[in-house]
Amino acid sequence: MDGITIALSKGRIFEETLPLLAAAGIVPSEDPESSRKLIIDTNRPDVRVVIVRASDVPTYVQYGAADLGIAGKDVLLEHGGTGLYQPLDLKIAKCRMCVAAPAGFDYAAAVRRGARLRVATKYINTAREHFAAKGVHVDLIKLYGSMELAPLAGLAEAIVDLVSSGGTLKANNLVEVEDIMPISSRLVVNQAALKLKRELLQPVIDAFAGAVK
Repeated sequence: MDGITIALSKGRIFEETLPLLAAAGIVPSEDPESSRKLIIDTNRPDVRVVIVRASDVPTYVQYGAADLGIAGKDVLLEHGGTGLYQPLDLKIAKCRMCVAAPAGFDYAAAVRRGARLRVATKYINTAREHFAAKGVHVDLIKLYGSMELAPLAGLAEAIVDLVSSGGTLKANNLVEVEDIMPISSRLVVNQAALKLKRELLQPVIDAFAGAVK
């Protein structure tokens, strides 16, 4: 395709990207929440949107199946960001990555004693780096579903997960014990596409930048 393909994930990122797309003069023809289509046309014949799982966005962009994508910093850290140009923090879908543990668990004491902690997370690379930098020994357990269940069921002592309001933690009697980093969504661009399709891509990138400011 001579036009531009943009990789987006459903839900919050898609919703919060709509105003940015509008600033670039791009309006998707359908809402992915109600449509079953995975490739969505827009009001511009040279722009289409592909709907992929959030964790797959960087991969689609890296291999050139999409020219641009929008992905959370959490996803990009796990992916490693290879072959991706990341020109913009879009400041959307904001939340934070943190360590949480059951309300009665003395996390600080466990860490001080040098105990090996079992930590459940979807974000293995980020968690590994965080604990390594602090010199804390952990066994990381990769989960794909609700992290909150892991400490309740005795699978892990703590979790590393994204938190926005903290309501889910509270409902499951967990508390934040450590902040790792703030998370927001970034624009990612395929490096080859940026060279080959600069005249198409640059106005979109500039419009996004203007809308973020």
